[in-house]
Amino acid sequence: MDREFESKTSSHALEIEQPTVYAKKAGVADYKADAIEAENAEHAMTVLEAVKAYPMASFWAFVMSCTIIMESYDVFLIGNFLALPAFRNRFGEYHAESDTYVIVTGWQSALQVSGQLGALIGVFLAGPLTSRIGYRWATLTGLMALNVFIFAFYFAKSLPVIFISQLLEGMPWGIFIANAPAYCSEIVPIKLRAPATQMLQMFWAIGSIIVGAVTYRYNKRLDPSAYGIPIALQWMFPTPLAILIFLAPESPWWLVRKGKHDAAAKAVQRLGRKSANNTTETVAMMRRVIELEKTDKAPGLLELFKGTDLRRTLIVCAVYAAQNLTGNLIANQAVYFFEQAGVSVDTAFALGLITSALQMVFVMLSWILTTFYGRRSIYLWGSGVNTILLIALGIAASVGVSHAASLAQASLGLIVSVLFTLGPAPASWVIIGETSAIRLRPLTTGIGRATYYIVEIPCIFLASYMLNPNSGNLGGKCGYVWGATGLICLIVAYFQLPEMKGRSYREIDIMFRRRIPARQWKKTEIDIKDDE
Repeated sequence: MDREFESKTSSHALEIEQPTVYAKKAGVADYKADAIEAENAEHAMTVLEAVKAYPMASFWAFVMSCTIIMESYDVFLIGNFLALPAFRNRFGEYHAESDTYVIVTGWQSALQVSGQLGALIGVFLAGPLTSRIGYRWATLTGLMALNVFIFAFYFAKSLPVIFISQLLEGMPWGIFIANAPAYCSEIVPIKLRAPATQMLQMFWAIGSIIVGAVTYRYNKRLDPSAYGIPIALQWMFPTPLAILIFLAPESPWWLVRKGKHDAAAKAVQRLGRKSANNTTETVAMMRRVIELEKTDKAPGLLELFKGTDLRRTLIVCAVYAAQNLTGNLIANQAVYFFEQAGVSVDTAFALGLITSALQMVFVMLSWILTTFYGRRSIYLWGSGVNTILLIALGIAASVGVSHAASLAQASLGLIVSVLFTLGPAPASWVIIGETSAIRLRPLTTGIGRATYYIVEIPCIFLASYMLNPNSGNLGGKCGYVWGATGLICLIVAYFQLPEMKGRSYREIDIMFRRRIPARQWKKTEIDIKDDE
């Protein structure tokens, strides 16, 4: 395919040097032939050919994915603080039965939902903001705001101030988490969409690894530095990332939506294509999809709930919601869960660090599985195994109190947390990035992530109640609850989740418009010339 592209380059040698490459051919009334050529080229590429053709696209997807580290870091940090002796001694209440200080249930839940409440606000801001100023500037705005909000957390001297600081920090997270999967999905060719968007889960694991290492290092300290230093380390992320994001190209799909075809052509060239002719074809492919979705109205939230876009919105929202209902909260509270399962504080932090490291390894394995076996297959099989393991966790906690039972619960908790990152979690990011219509993508990913937080907030209260020794004190028996909700999510996904592996955005648009049932997508063929 690369040789074919190179053979066409010579006839357009003069055009390569021109700043308005696309404009020279934009006047051609029928750009469909170029669009078909570009789509065929993407379909024909192997994964390695796609990496070679778009090397910088892979790099910029990597950079944008790094923004997820910050939410992951803080989410796991708060979860680990609940198990950190210095933090509990400073902000907790004495629990006579265990002869330790414990953060009361209400504040446990409040601290864990504070960032999510802020992120919920952020995702609603992200959609309109990104639609107006683009992915780059919306992300830069969030990074600069985060630098300021970290100060409030670092200097907090009470639980209410920590709550407010987390609420403020959450707002930029909402922008990052809404924009990252959409941007990564848009800047890479078809064969790279899975690994590019699954990097988000890898960086989520990296954030937890950093937290695990830091809190493991300081968990034996009883002075304020045990939690002050991990808070301060948040400053190592925003400024370097802001510099890189400033240098990154805007999504060419966003530029085409805005009618900036020349700018889109330059962005495509920066992402990897050096041939002016290939750039023209790629922009033509984008124009074809945008024209297919085009209406006279500006994108609006109400559109997400009308016609075929309603189905797409519901899929994104359901996949996001399911992340909280299939074992994810055990992963987010791993250290505290291990403590309540009966292992020592030091062992709990060590197991938390091991869990995070294994999660990163399993995310990388998921790249291979999702690329070759598809999104739907990996999601369904992963969710099914997770459901079985969650029920097994409940059974292990029901057989009585013993050292063996504690080890079984800790082991199953670790396995659930790790396998979640092999199947459902990374596949979710690919599905989220591919499902929405191009013109509505910032709004769809925003409303989808809002659903995540709306479901997560009551689940956090429930999880804290179930694990807290002063409240539900269920320990591993919480596996019964998450196993039941996981089973419901699995059944819904079986009937409603389509397989989008290897599909161009044009094909996905057409298949949703034709209302093809989810289980029929894999064997449905769409002609390369079809536009409706």
